[in-house]
Amino acid sequence: MPSIIGGKYKRTKIEVPSKFVRPTSALKREAIFSILESYSMQNSIDIYKDKSIIDIFAGSGLIGLEAISRGMKKSYFIENDEGVFNILKRNCDKICTRNEYEIIFENAIIGIEREFEIEPSVIFIDPPYNKENIDQILLNIVKNKIKLDDTVIVIETEKNQEIKIPDDLIILKEKIYGKTKLFFLN
Repeated sequence: MPSIIGGKYKRTKIEVPSKFVRPTSALKREAIFSILESYSMQNSIDIYKDKSIIDIFAGSGLIGLEAISRGMKKSYFIENDEGVFNILKRNCDKICTRNEYEIIFENAIIGIEREFEIEPSVIFIDPPYNKENIDQILLNIVKNKIKLDDTVIVIETEKNQEIKIPDDLIILKEKIYGKTKLFFLN
């Protein structure tokens, strides 16, 4: 069982579904939050205070729950598998108060086409490798103006997968971890 690696819920164990989910490793989660916090400091912004994270293809919710543990005001989780949803809900109830999370039971492309009450500073996209249309999700994020000036989009994908980055976004950083590639976009 993986656990939260930082913040007030550090070492809290998180339940992971036995199928269809590939949890982000502790090493990658530490790298993601280190890069986000460094970006935050360099740009004199607070990515946690009064902000939210949108965790697309949430699975167990590790990334969004890690953000809550580190001080994020709210996590929005988009997940459309019923079995995974039930585990995600239990994990959220274990870590969060009811006003700190919202689970959107919807397909990612449709789930992102809504208004989010609390401004997102981070959007995390971690689909099943080569099975979902990341390009369309990015286009919907830009089209629906979900990404604000300081919002960072983090994509975890198979390292050889090609992604078409919309013209409105720039790559801040790319990192490879074994078979995985992380993109940080603004």
